[in-house]
This record gives sequence, structure tokens and C-alpha cells, in this order.
Amino acid sequence: MNKTSIPATIDNDFITMQLFGWVKEAIEIECNGLMALVKSLTMETATIVELLMRCEGRVILTGIGKSGHIAKKIASTFSSTGTTAIFVHPTEASHGDLGMITNKDVVICLSKSGESTELIDILNYCRRFGIKLIGISENMNSTLAQASNHMVTLPKVVEACPLNLAPTTSTTMMLALGDALAVACLHARKFSPERFQDFHPGGKLGRKLMTAKDIMHKAELLPLIGLDAKIKEAIIVMTHRRFGCVGVVNERSELVGIYTDGDLRRQINEFSLDYPIKDLMHQSPFKINADMLLVDVAKLFAEERIPSVFICYENKPIGIVHIHDLLQKGFL
Repeated sequence: MNKTSIPATIDNDFITMQLFGWVKEAIEIECNGLMALVKSLTMETATIVELLMRCEGRVILTGIGKSGHIAKKIASTFSSTGTTAIFVHPTEASHGDLGMITNKDVVICLSKSGESTELIDILNYCRRFGIKLIGISENMNSTLAQASNHMVTLPKVVEACPLNLAPTTSTTMMLALGDALAVACLHARKFSPERFQDFHPGGKLGRKLMTAKDIMHKAELLPLIGLDAKIKEAIIVMTHRRFGCVGVVNERSELVGIYTDGDLRRQINEFSLDYPIKDLMHQSPFKINADMLLVDVAKLFAEERIPSVFICYENKPIGIVHIHDLLQKGFL
């Protein structure tokens, strides 16, 4: 019988409940591990955050096996939240990549046992050149612990693996600890949503933080006319700028009205081309500020059924956003 097959004589409902039970049990075991980690933390973690904040170089993450995979993710989290970090594979380090690590960097080394032979060269390198080393392991008497300037000792807990062999709970604790250190640095740096968007311009989270100024058209592209202009001038500007509207400004360059191509189509038989635009424009145009989130701009477009909106500063137009801009970015 194939190892993944299930005997036909066993009740399917029983099998389903057993599978569900195994999933739930594994999660509960890992949750217990995280609670044990919280209880085991000391003020040493605050000292580690201070060290990371003072780092003049990069935070170097390293580890082998499952710990290495966790280290890669932690490096990514640090980098995306304002702390420059990279992952250095310990085997590659022994074949030249040690040159990537400088005495301005801080190294964080992850190892459950703290005795992985692949890490020896990095540990010796840090000791030789005075590079600050943070160890994360469950063995406080390990080679890693002895080589480290600062140590976080993970509580010895049961792995979710029923054989208590495959790194599961232990790697979950490592990941949570790494995320916690990155978040603490984020708080300390007062990392803003704007900086997060700088690091995530192509991601869904980054898009949610995009503002009107990120996509607005400005300067000479703005479709603007004076309050004393005629409708024929409005048509020329509207056609040339291709935003489907013109903004009307007074002598102080303040936006006081808007006229759209929809208005033109509806009223074309009611006036001559020399008709003053101030008698036809909408006198209370929608205005937004440059920092308005695009998700809120899209909501405004949908609720008010408008095709464009001017961005103003002190009531003076500095940009315009068209419905096509929102469509291209996937907000509508």
C-alpha cells in the first residue's frame, strides 16, 4: 500500500476528523511555544534592539537548514521596514562571501542547537574582526552562545512534529522573535506609511498607501482657464489637455469652477462660442489635497460620479487626477 493511501475500510468521517485534529493540535503546540517564548524574554532583547538601531552598516542574517529559511524571511522583514538587512548563506560565506560582512555590520545567527558546523567560519570571522554577533538558539551553553555578544535563548518546547524532530515550533519561535525585533526597530525609527510605500511600490499593501500626488498630472498639463474666458477658449483647452474638463481660476489663481465635456454636450445648443465660461461652470468644484489616499479618491469618484478632480493647495490647483489614472492603477 502506498504510504499516502487510506484503507477503504476506515470511515471517511473518522478520517476527516482525525486530519482536522492533527492540524489543530500542531497549531496549538506552536501557539504554546510562542507563549513560552514571551514568558522567557528578558531585557536583553531591548539591548539587542538598541544595538540594531546603532548599527552603521547592515544587519546580516544567517543560518543553515530550516533556520536559514527563517533567517531569509527575517532579513526581508527588516529591509522592508526601514532596517537594511541581507541574508548570507553560511556555506557560501566560507567560500568568499565573508567579504560581504564588515565591522560596521551586526550579525544575527539562528541555530536551534547552536552547534551547526557550517556556522563555525562566520562565528570565527566575527570574533576575529570584532563584529557584533547576536545568537538565537535554545542551547545557552552552545558554541554559538559562547561566541555571541548578545544571546536570546529560546525555551525548550515540544516540536509540532509528532516525532519531535522536524523543526516546527522552534522555527516558529525564531520567526516571531525576528519579526518582533524588526517591529521594535520600526517603532524606534518612527517608520511612516510613506516610507513603507517607498519600499513596496508594486505590492498590494504599497498600493493602498499611494496618494493623489503619486499619480497626479501637474504644471503645464493642467487644463486651466481664467474666469473671464469664453466657452470657445474652454473647448480649446479641454481638447488639448484631454482630461474631459477645464478648471476655472480667478485673478489669485484660486480654483473657483469647473466645466466638463459632459456639460458641453448637454448645453451646446443653448449658447454661442463667445458665451462667458463663468456663467456655465459649476461653482463648487470638488477639490482634494495631495496626500489623499487613492483608495479614498476612487471612493469619491464612484460616489459622486465624476471623471476627474483637481488637487489644490491653499485653494490653488497644483494637479489633476483623471478616472483613467485610477483604472490604470487598479483602483476602479
